[in-house]
Amino acid sequence: MRAFSLLATLAASATAALAATVQYDFSVDWVQANPDGDYDRTFIGINGEWPPPPIKCKIHDRVIVNVTNNLGNEPTALHFHGIFMNGTNAMDGPVGVTQCPVPPGSNIIYNFTVDQPGMYWYHSHFGGQYPDGLRAPFIVYDDDEPFAGQYDEDTYLTVSDYYHQSIPWLTANKFLTLINPTGAEPIPDAALFNDSQNIKFKVEPNKTYKIRIVNMGALVSQYIWFEDHDFKIVEVDGIYVEPTDASMIYITVAQRYTILLTTKNSTDKNYPMIASFDTDMMDTIPEDLVWNVTGWLTYDDNGDFPEPTLIDQYDFYDDFNLVPFEKEEPYEPDYSITVEVAMKNLGNGVNYAFFNDITYVAPKVPTLYTVMSSGNDSTDATIYGSNTHTYVLGYQEVVEIVLNNFDPGKHPFHLHGHTFQVIERSGASPDDATTLMYDPANPGTVNEYPMRRDTVYVRPNGYFVLRFKSDNPGVWFFHCHIEWHLAQGLALTLVEAPAEIQSNQAIPEDHYAACKAGGYAYEGNAAGNTVNLFDLKGEKLQPKPLPAGFTARGIVAMVFSCISAFVGMGCITWYGLSDLKTTEREVAEIIGEPLDDSDESK
Repeated sequence: MRAFSLLATLAASATAALAATVQYDFSVDWVQANPDGDYDRTFIGINGEWPPPPIKCKIHDRVIVNVTNNLGNEPTALHFHGIFMNGTNAMDGPVGVTQCPVPPGSNIIYNFTVDQPGMYWYHSHFGGQYPDGLRAPFIVYDDDEPFAGQYDEDTYLTVSDYYHQSIPWLTANKFLTLINPTGAEPIPDAALFNDSQNIKFKVEPNKTYKIRIVNMGALVSQYIWFEDHDFKIVEVDGIYVEPTDASMIYITVAQRYTILLTTKNSTDKNYPMIASFDTDMMDTIPEDLVWNVTGWLTYDDNGDFPEPTLIDQYDFYDDFNLVPFEKEEPYEPDYSITVEVAMKNLGNGVNYAFFNDITYVAPKVPTLYTVMSSGNDSTDATIYGSNTHTYVLGYQEVVEIVLNNFDPGKHPFHLHGHTFQVIERSGASPDDATTLMYDPANPGTVNEYPMRRDTVYVRPNGYFVLRFKSDNPGVWFFHCHIEWHLAQGLALTLVEAPAEIQSNQAIPEDHYAACKAGGYAYEGNAAGNTVNLFDLKGEKLQPKPLPAGFTARGIVAMVFSCISAFVGMGCITWYGLSDLKTTEREVAEIIGEPLDDSDESK
């Protein structure tokens, strides 16, 4: 045993000696771009460029990202999606969860070690900024990957939906507003490959390409295929899987797939590669919307670039059946959380999203900062606030999340700090009036070695069951990764092993300095109370419920009746137009951008 321990120590020391420190200096600023060729608008870029640069490192490297906010008119923050942040929870990045916003003119340093290989991405986790451009791939190379030597080139492909107007403007004027009481999400204007269109993906015959794919969009899942080319799926969300043959994938927002694609032995033809919106996720389809984007596997630069062949149906591989390369049998749960997803209106007439009738509202003090300043009271979920929907988890337990979806839409859910086993996932309900609910007494299909990943979707009016090990002390967000639904509050908080967080982690001084520079509270409970942690007076809460009898349909009728009356006779009733504008200002304040009706693109 001593000999084994010595060998393990020597191996760990050798790994540490080989690891490098990779540093990126990012100035976050505004950049003009026109990725679809139809609309020139302002994006959030890095170092004066858009798209932002990818972050690249090797497994076990230390990554330092030095971020300066030069936007001038709004705060920012970065999240490193899928990176576990073991022992460095303060580097995770979601505002209100593990840090304060970084105000204009301020600086913050993210400093962490990456001990997991694969395809990830980084993006802003504040105020709808990532669909406005602040996102890019994060690639972790691994010389010892199980399919090393089986490909000739390693590359990546991003896919995203794209809006001509900025997310804050759309949120305040089109989405979280009385004129949209049903909560219909804004429809994207275009689809992008590698933040562009009509890309030519250069390939050579008889070669195998490792292609890392990420969906960096705000709303829609996408179907991706390469005409007349099959491929092998070898990784999802940083988890190596047994090579699996496929001809098409279905990739939700925030998911990643890595595939091995082998080219043909001739250069006599170029082949379309296509990403197509899942149009079921959109309330309406505008007549002029082109909901797919085409690029080409380019064998011959001088050849023709044909239009894609029409297909009758989307025949994609179901990721539920993927088998992890490192096989683990289903975990047995020690602690179970059951949540019900619903969308409904509150007393201000706006449509919100809920877990168990709670819509997430960020606290005045980031939840991690409350953990670090609450001593023995850190194990009591009360102090984290009424609308953070916090569960306190023990250390080294198996946690189960059962999610029943009472909404007739698909939702991709992401868990920070972990991957999880997908134990069950139901099909879609046959009708919107019926919800398929998980019944532990009558379990459905459970694979021998469940698929693991960090983002998974639930089907309309269906359910899923996830399990993970609480072996990574920290404050972790669990939320829908449709950016519109996060703005509606579809999130909850997991405070995992708070005593271990206090004992083994620290918040850097530059992170506290960002809080102070922006005038944000950084200690005490969710309301910023440092004297009595159980006194939540002044905490941020969800709006009050609708008056009895009101429905979304009734709100629509009331709003348009008021507007008609206003136009016809100057009548302003119920909320009125002045309250409508107040609602927009409240939304703009929440997402960190001043309301400006004169500028729809910034």
